[in-house]
Amino acid sequence: MEDSSMCPGSVKSLPLLGFTIFLISLHLPRLDSVSFKVIGPDRPIRALVGEDALLACHLSPRMSAESMEVRWFRSTFSAIVHLYRDGRDQVGQQIAPYRSRTKLLKDSIANGTVSLRIHNITLSDEGTYGCLFQSPTFHEEAVLELEVAGLGSTPHLSVDGYQHGGIHVVCESAGWYPEPQVLWRDLSGQRLAPVMEKISQRADGLFDTHSAAVITDASNQNLSCSVLNPRLGQEKTVKMHIADVFLPRTNPYQVALFVTLAGVFLLILLASYCFWKQHRGKDAQQAELKKKIQKSLPELGWSKVSKNSAMVILDPDTAHPCLLVSENQRSVKWRDLWQDVPDNPGRFDCETCVLGLEGFTSGQHYWEVAFEGGRTWAVGVARESVRRKGWINFSPEEMIWAMDQCGGHFRACTSPDILLPLTVSPGRIGVYLDYEQGRVSFYQPGMEAPIYIFTTSFTGKLHPFFWVYSPITLCP
Repeated sequence: MEDSSMCPGSVKSLPLLGFTIFLISLHLPRLDSVSFKVIGPDRPIRALVGEDALLACHLSPRMSAESMEVRWFRSTFSAIVHLYRDGRDQVGQQIAPYRSRTKLLKDSIANGTVSLRIHNITLSDEGTYGCLFQSPTFHEEAVLELEVAGLGSTPHLSVDGYQHGGIHVVCESAGWYPEPQVLWRDLSGQRLAPVMEKISQRADGLFDTHSAAVITDASNQNLSCSVLNPRLGQEKTVKMHIADVFLPRTNPYQVALFVTLAGVFLLILLASYCFWKQHRGKDAQQAELKKKIQKSLPELGWSKVSKNSAMVILDPDTAHPCLLVSENQRSVKWRDLWQDVPDNPGRFDCETCVLGLEGFTSGQHYWEVAFEGGRTWAVGVARESVRRKGWINFSPEEMIWAMDQCGGHFRACTSPDILLPLTVSPGRIGVYLDYEQGRVSFYQPGMEAPIYIFTTSFTGKLHPFFWVYSPITLCP
């Protein structure tokens, strides 16, 4: 009887237990899953034809992606540019145009950061890329845009005989993208109108230029031809001087016309004399005022500004995790390895930047930075409130006043960038801040004239600013 009395109770408890286990099983995947976001740059990445492009994205919050699948792809999920799965690269899965051209940088994958290097960029690489992270229970992706530009050859000038009463000069250049602009200028910098211009696109998508101008008088003996890339804001220029003996002789009718016009001009000049005399006193006062203003401007020669030497040291708490600051805080270098450092609000997390420890709210300050053979860096000043998180556009609009070197080009960091007249790395750059005058100037030590000057009106505290891929050292 005891066995019989217990059986009904046992039978009733089994459905309830099974239902409870079923409910728990429904929630198990949610308990195991981890959600995250994939963060990429908030502006297009630019690369030059024939050079390398570096695409980067990372997980937020930071976590290891070593056991995840990381997939870089083009317009569709199956158009694989590079695939990382099961702890190794799956090179056999790539689409044909990217085979043997990509490398996944995994030194920081334990912190959720991966970068894809694409070698030998071509125009077909331009467009949208997807960066996808996938765990067993969750996946997320970010979209990046790659812009490709071609900085063509230095223009070539040649004389193509006499046409239209003057010397026919031809300017040719090749290998530009997107379609470039051709600019003719005379000695004073005034634009000259071309008599012929042809811009043609080659089978590989790059553009070649063929333009011509006619030189008819001595005022245009010195002329230049520049080819401008509108996407980069950079141009290449070549100049030519044409001797007097090559200019066409002036015919007698032109001389007679010139004499007549000179006589008319003289009559107008005499008629204007009385009017000019009445305003002579006022003009003299304006000239004197202008003279005083010019005298009041500070001298900006290197020998003077370098006397305002400032002791600058780096602030490790602002340094990107891939930057290694020396013990004396006077040098810093980049390593493709994410360091285990606190993610405080003042630390740069995307751009490899670091600030000077001490800030300035007044006065004149000068410091020098040496570069150890590198070709990628930026120096200048930034406001203390500069954005530290995410991708940053180095420009005064972001409260950054800086110049940089990127490959073989030197630029003032404006919008758009301004190409600077440097052809080789100076090895050392001097930075001069005049807070009250609102100036940030850059110098090649020993050269009096500044390389470039920013002029603005400052508010708030300013700190020395450094963007580091090449090792840099603050000089004594």
